[in-house]
Amino acid sequence: MIGKKSIDLRGKKICWISFLILDMALHKTSQIEILRSLAKRGHETSLFAVYSKERPQSNMKDVHLITIPLRYIPCLSSLMYTIFLFVYLPFQFMHSKPDFVIVEPHDPTFLSLLPTVLLPKSKRPKIIMDIRTTPLVTGYIKTLLFKTAIRITKKLFDGMTIITPMMRNEICDEFHIDPKTVGVWTSGASTAIFNPENYDRVALRKKHGLHNKFVIFYHGAIGQSFAQGRARGIFASIKSIEILKDKCPDLVLFLLGDSRSYHWIKELIEECGIQDKVILHDKVNYEDVPQYIALCDCALVPLPDLSLWRNQCPLKLLEYLTMKKTVIVTDIPANREIVGDKKCGIYVSSCDPIEIAKAIEFAYNNKEKLKDWGKLGRTIVIQKYSWDKVAENLEEYLLRVSTGLGKG
Repeated sequence: MIGKKSIDLRGKKICWISFLILDMALHKTSQIEILRSLAKRGHETSLFAVYSKERPQSNMKDVHLITIPLRYIPCLSSLMYTIFLFVYLPFQFMHSKPDFVIVEPHDPTFLSLLPTVLLPKSKRPKIIMDIRTTPLVTGYIKTLLFKTAIRITKKLFDGMTIITPMMRNEICDEFHIDPKTVGVWTSGASTAIFNPENYDRVALRKKHGLHNKFVIFYHGAIGQSFAQGRARGIFASIKSIEILKDKCPDLVLFLLGDSRSYHWIKELIEECGIQDKVILHDKVNYEDVPQYIALCDCALVPLPDLSLWRNQCPLKLLEYLTMKKTVIVTDIPANREIVGDKKCGIYVSSCDPIEIAKAIEFAYNNKEKLKDWGKLGRTIVIQKYSWDKVAENLEEYLLRVSTGLGKG
């Protein structure tokens, strides 16, 4: 067991390299929040990312942003970004001398670190591959990139981190990696930003015309097509509202996401005849999400039992729990690992419209109890999933890498 006193990890320079399009991406929370929390712990953090049209602020609460202007063109943009970094990063690292560089496997960006590997050992940062999700089974290119990234990590990089112990076991088994050499840091939630005490629920409901409604809430990625919506449980959720439209006349499903996904949803809503029971709201800034969670009666995480979700750590679930909301969740390992048997989770046996409808009806019939049940969720997050706790886990792994124990 390596004690923390053997190596001083305070004040290290930690750099994250990502093909994040900051003015478009919905999936940037983990990268930014973990870097913010590491900065609070005394480290100097930076993020290499992209913007398409609107340049973001140069600094984001102690995280130094190095942003590259690049108009988004599918496939081509990530390749251009990788080529630029391939040439630029060795010079940048010789100048800035980061201690750790973290990179992701789902775009070719990780290939830009290959020249950095050739730097003199005294000037070369430790390179960590971070895995938040496994690729879709049908995504051939992403699967190829993912497998290439793992193989390069095993041979050339210094360590690997994965989002859950379950996914770590899955990946280590497939790629013959010693799980003891792999770190785990989960998704997290900001207990300061996601604080229900900051919001007047009654006023928010009146503002949106929902003061006399029973609101089920979902936020996040929805999918650009019917098939993607089905893979996220959105299709089944909408069909469940159709099933309950007579039993629960004041029921409303509130969807907060990217409006570019709404064309197929609107068609499904019209087909079901529930135009007055589903609200479609465009995406909002991360800091504004809590006020929409605050107005609901019950939240929803309807992820099907697919390999893509089974070993995940759903960010939206943690954010709902932090806001003291009872959450309807599918009974998959990812959700069960977080909620356990606590009453703040209402489990659905499968992502089937009938089963989801049963869970919503149960919540509807127990609406007076939902507030007390939801209080348990914030305790779960404070104990295990606050960004401060998560950053501590990553920091401990970086300490191990500094001793040479991170390499698999």
